[in-house]
Amino acid sequence: MDFSIVSLIVGLVLGFGIFFAIRAILDAKSKKTAQQEADRIINRAKSEANKIAKDSERKAKDFEVRARKNAENDIRSQKEQVSRQEGKLKEREKQLEKEYRKKADQLEQHKSDIKKREEVVKTHEARMNELEQEAHNKVIELQEKLKTVANINPDEAKEEIKKTLEEEAKTEVAQKILVIEEDAKTRAEQKAKRIIGMAISRYAGEFTTEKTVSVVPLPDEELKGKIIGREGRNIRAIESLCGVDLIIDETPEAVVISGFDPVRREVAKRSLEKLMEDGRIHPGRIEEVVDKTKKDLFKYIKSEGEKACLELGLQGVHGEIHKLLGSLKYRTSYAQNNYSHSLEVGMIAGLMAAEVGADVKAARRAGLFHDLGKAMDHSVEGSHAVIGADFAKRYGEAEAVCHAIRAHHEDEKPRTMLAYLVMAADAMSGARPGARKSIMENYVQRLEDLESVANSFDGVERTFAIQAGREIRVIVDSSRVTDEQSVMLSRDIARKIEKELKYPGQIKISVVRETRAVEHAR
Repeated sequence: MDFSIVSLIVGLVLGFGIFFAIRAILDAKSKKTAQQEADRIINRAKSEANKIAKDSERKAKDFEVRARKNAENDIRSQKEQVSRQEGKLKEREKQLEKEYRKKADQLEQHKSDIKKREEVVKTHEARMNELEQEAHNKVIELQEKLKTVANINPDEAKEEIKKTLEEEAKTEVAQKILVIEEDAKTRAEQKAKRIIGMAISRYAGEFTTEKTVSVVPLPDEELKGKIIGREGRNIRAIESLCGVDLIIDETPEAVVISGFDPVRREVAKRSLEKLMEDGRIHPGRIEEVVDKTKKDLFKYIKSEGEKACLELGLQGVHGEIHKLLGSLKYRTSYAQNNYSHSLEVGMIAGLMAAEVGADVKAARRAGLFHDLGKAMDHSVEGSHAVIGADFAKRYGEAEAVCHAIRAHHEDEKPRTMLAYLVMAADAMSGARPGARKSIMENYVQRLEDLESVANSFDGVERTFAIQAGREIRVIVDSSRVTDEQSVMLSRDIARKIEKELKYPGQIKISVVRETRAVEHAR
């Protein structure tokens, strides 16, 4: 038992001894391994530190090189900029110096001119003083002589001279009035004929609405927006392609086409109707429809011209004359259609030619073509008879026919039977009951003529025709027309109206002269 306990104790002691021995051995080995690992980590850290130090040094050197290079480039750029600025400053300095020298030279020249003018003025002043003194002395001398010879005082002499001058002025004015009246008589017929010819046959100004507009009915009020288009592009396209103005206002379900050329209005009207029927309204489609409408309309116009010639049995008519003749279908004169009127004149002229034994075909030809000039643009200078005859001659018509066209309104003195026949046929067609009617243009034209006659006088500022043309108010410039001259001005205007215009009843001329004095209180 004791041995067992001793053995157990010995075994425990030996076990603890062996455990501590083994533990000591393991601790020593572990410490050695840890030391080796620490050395290895330290060596690696030193290596990386050396590498980082070398990289840092290399990067620092690179950064230094780049910085130095950038700094050099910046310095070079700054130097070049400064150099350019210095060059500009030098150029500006030279320019300013040149301008300064030029201004200095001009100033010296002005000073020299001023000195010369001052000397001339002084000389003139001295001379004027001498002349004033001489005149004063002469007046005194004449007054003394006048007292001695006529035995009258200076006031009586002034009154006598004033009366003499007034009589001379009246005589001179009367002579000038006679000269003006004679000149007016010599030119009145020629001027009146030209005015009447241009006003009736060629004038295309703003006369009456019924002559310059066409109305296109709309099936739906919403179509106005489509016709206008986005930002107005559709309406601008139609106006530019057709050469008319479209008026889209509060008028319900209607678009008004305004233009002086009826053929253009017809193109615009037909194009709008096709576009509304199709429903597609945009610039591309508008251009396509307008082009097709123009082609179709011009074909129709030419066919109408050919139809008129065929109806009167005329052969060998040029195609351009056919086109112009057909376009008369869209023109009117005093509400009478020019196409129907031309056909009527051609027929009447042919009938009268057959009665008197003249050339029937030539009479029909001249009668049919007599108003060709009305179909031409109003910008062409001259009366419609002259330009129509020139057009017919250009396209192969005989001189006898051209002369009859030119003379049917006596723009050329008629000298053939054919010319007199066309004149008579034209008068018969236009003057027969119901053929024509007087419209607003006569009234407006009369008012315009009244105002233009008064405005033609010197010193007249404005003229207003009032009381339906029975009175005109003439406003004159008070600085140019005196009270006495205004009396004579009213008489001269009345005489000129009597000579140049035709009017019913009488016209009152009121000349208004106003003087205004204006000042401002501050």
